[in-house]
Amino acid sequence: APSTDQQELFCQKLQQCCTLFDFLDSVGDLKSKEVKRAALNELVDYLSTNRGVLVENAYPEITNMISTNIFRALPPSDNPDFDPEEDEPTLEAAWPHIQLVYEFLLRFLENPDFQPSIAKRYIDQKFVLQLLELFDSEDPRERDFLKTVLHRIYGKFLGLRAFIRKQINNIFLKFIYETEHFNGVAELLEILGSIINGFALPLKAEHKQFLMKVLIPLHTAKGLSLFHAQLAYCVVQFLEKDPTLTEPVLFLSFLPLKAHCTRLVIRGLLKFWPKTCSQKEVYFVSVQFSAISVCYVMLVMFLGEIEEILDVIEPSQFKKIQEPLFKQIAKCVSNPHFQVAERALYFWNNEYILSLIEENIDKILPIMFSSLYKISKEHWNQTIVALIYNVLKTLMEMNCPLFDELTASYKAQKQREMMKEQERDELWKKLEELQVSRASEVQNNSHGSPAALNNNNSNNNNNEPQESSDDVEATAVIMEDLHQDTTDIACENVSCAK
Repeated sequence: APSTDQQELFCQKLQQCCTLFDFLDSVGDLKSKEVKRAALNELVDYLSTNRGVLVENAYPEITNMISTNIFRALPPSDNPDFDPEEDEPTLEAAWPHIQLVYEFLLRFLENPDFQPSIAKRYIDQKFVLQLLELFDSEDPRERDFLKTVLHRIYGKFLGLRAFIRKQINNIFLKFIYETEHFNGVAELLEILGSIINGFALPLKAEHKQFLMKVLIPLHTAKGLSLFHAQLAYCVVQFLEKDPTLTEPVLFLSFLPLKAHCTRLVIRGLLKFWPKTCSQKEVYFVSVQFSAISVCYVMLVMFLGEIEEILDVIEPSQFKKIQEPLFKQIAKCVSNPHFQVAERALYFWNNEYILSLIEENIDKILPIMFSSLYKISKEHWNQTIVALIYNVLKTLMEMNCPLFDELTASYKAQKQREMMKEQERDELWKKLEELQVSRASEVQNNSHGSPAALNNNNSNNNNNEPQESSDDVEATAVIMEDLHQDTTDIACENVSCAK
């Protein structure tokens, strides 16, 4: 067509492509569907190869065609118990057309002649909100396009940035505390990773709040394994921007949340460290897997994220979190599940973490020693035992005198525990002997002659209170010793646990 008519034909093609077809009917309107597909291909090629196409009156036609084709109510899932890790997703039936519309939208946003000052009249908050709703599509192909489109919009429309962040925030909060289902969490987190990377310093209060109130609680959400890599990347991006957030983030994950909010990222991960196997934590396994195995999977994931954080932590921040952190690592090393113990022991393969440990060996070795020494003697998995021997050797080389002192202290404590146990056994033995003696005496009395019984009864009237008192006193002494012994052992165990 002549160049003077091309703009008019372009708009006519856009209007032609606003016609929708039912792709659930695989045999209906086949010719019309093919005509539209060809028209969409022409539009994509025309926009890609020509300059001066994006005149002002083309913007409403373009955005109307795009909105008509991609904005729709997503159908309910065919499988209410859909598991993204086990089940095949439901693919969009109209994808042959929708894919081309997304490609056209990307060419539109990336075109050198694109003018955000004109486009902002049509690509507004309503447009963005409808776009975000589509992230719940089961079709991974659509979510991948949406991810790129939203990233382009965020980059070109400065006035929409705060709105986009707020709406993503709302989607995550609804996902965590209400629906527990949203298909596009991983894609939205991937976009956020790029957004966080571009945050200016110092970080705004709203950005820190997003980290603590949204990203950290996402560690408790259903389907964590599906988006954990993207989530960990976002957290690490925050810590690289502001290392002072490291302490609060870890503590929120492993320990109860502190009222003092200034200690906010390592504290975050510590709070949500999985301790029990609730229904939320068995989200991604099929029924044949036990809930306890899911907890082990989550522990391994958390340990991986902690290592990523420690890779970027500053030594000054490490000192603030080393004690609670290595108490948790000691528990993981002692875990009977070999993958959890193995993942925790792999920390000693990281050169930077090793340098931090060596710098603070006087604090860390006393925390780790008891668990490592005990498991080296008792763990069922020989691979874990070999890893622990290597770790113990490394720690010994870092501070041999302290290592020897802890070894002697540990052995002395074990000796005391053995002696206590022997004393307990002896006390129980005495108690049993006393009971047998009393039972035998009662039996002998019951088998005597009537005359002897009368005499015994007469004699025992004077002696019985004294004998009964002696027996009671002896029993009381033994029971008191047992109680004290049990209390001592309990106190020692609590002390060791701490």
